[in-house]
Amino acid sequence: MARILALVGPTAVGKSALALAVAERSGGEIVNADALQVYRGLDIGTAKPTPEERARVPHHLVDVLDPGERYSAGRFAELAREALAGIAARGRPALVVGGSGLYLRALLGGIAPMPPVDPAVRARLLERHRHEGLAPLRAELERIDPVTAARLAPRDAQRTLRALEVALSSGRPLSAWLASAPFSREAVPGVIRVGLTLPRAVLYDQVAARVGSMVARGWLDEVRALLASGVGPEAPAFQAIGYSQWVRHLAGEYELEEATRRIVLATRRYAKRQETWFRREPGIEWHDARTADSLAERLARRLEN
Repeated sequence: MARILALVGPTAVGKSALALAVAERSGGEIVNADALQVYRGLDIGTAKPTPEERARVPHHLVDVLDPGERYSAGRFAELAREALAGIAARGRPALVVGGSGLYLRALLGGIAPMPPVDPAVRARLLERHRHEGLAPLRAELERIDPVTAARLAPRDAQRTLRALEVALSSGRPLSAWLASAPFSREAVPGVIRVGLTLPRAVLYDQVAARVGSMVARGWLDEVRALLASGVGPEAPAFQAIGYSQWVRHLAGEYELEEATRRIVLATRRYAKRQETWFRREPGIEWHDARTADSLAERLARRLEN
């Protein structure tokens, strides 16, 4: 049986550091289940593993897409299964690490089939987003698919557009497609599922500290460089928390301090949604992230056995 550990939890809880420690102890390889670390050039703001860390432990699904390319749970599951097959063929354990709940569910439980999307519908939605902004599109989604709208962050442009293009192309809401073909529970059998958690106040402090560190290390310059290289403000990668606020700051919408405040607030809200999602997922063993040192040793032994 394949030796696979899925390590989940909210952003800034310490998943990456623990995964690195477990992988080094067990001889494992890491499969990235983060929706943004796949993008080239998005380094600081995604807390992407450093070149030194990637030299210590092989990482998969990092730096595989350009910022203008679309990424989805289905594409992630396909790429991740290819990576897991290669790791198993090498006789090594695998660690699937990230906070994108839908991506992990798609990999571990299978994904509902989606209808083909009419390219003309997609083009019209993108044009409307450019000219009208997100608010009218968000209102339309709330009208035609309130279930999906309720689970999306208010400024999640990429997923809002995806839900609309499915509904408008097929005549059926995305939530109905998902409900009619629910995820199975064992698309990848025998996975050890571990979640990291922290008291809410501690996690929120870590979020603020990490955002401050990213700003100090040049996150805003990273965004400037991406824009200068030709990545447009409407690129999928720029719809993410942090990057979207910096793009708006550079467009003069608000000052540096306000952009930073908004990033911290949005990240905290996202962390809360992540924990709520994972708490509803079955089979996850929860551990306090402050026990990471001893936990790394125990998890490595389980993978080795």
